[in-house]
Amino acid sequence: MKHIKAASVQFNHKPGNTVSVKSTMIAPCGMNCSLCLANFRDDKGCEGCNGSDENKPYHCIACSIKNCEYLAKSKTKFCYGCEKFPCTRLKRLDKRYRTKYGMSMIENLESIRDNGMRSFIKTEKDRWKCRKCGKILCVHRENCVYCGEKWR
Repeated sequence: MKHIKAASVQFNHKPGNTVSVKSTMIAPCGMNCSLCLANFRDDKGCEGCNGSDENKPYHCIACSIKNCEYLAKSKTKFCYGCEKFPCTRLKRLDKRYRTKYGMSMIENLESIRDNGMRSFIKTEKDRWKCRKCGKILCVHRENCVYCGEKWR
């Protein structure tokens, strides 16, 4: 296995590794946790917001959206199912991610709500695939963590 070092985080490059997005990796806020930097770590990969808290960064464990009292009451377990959608917290997160990373949590949630999870995941697999090596991109990096191709 070839290891690629980027920004002091080791990434495991497995030959043949293709874009994989699972519904369990879609956070209540609409974040695709498969694209998060924490998911790319070799030693302690994060299982996403819906997974165990064991290897999660603290800010994810303490997330005010994930721990929202309204979300807990929602039948969908996604923010789009909330009476306050989109709330101020989600709007702030959405603005930050649109500005820094070109991803909109609100658009993601609307896509899931309007078209279903299967359609959303299919779109995500194509949208976040490196055009050079075909592997999954990290939303938090401008270059593919596997081949170094600049994508943003």
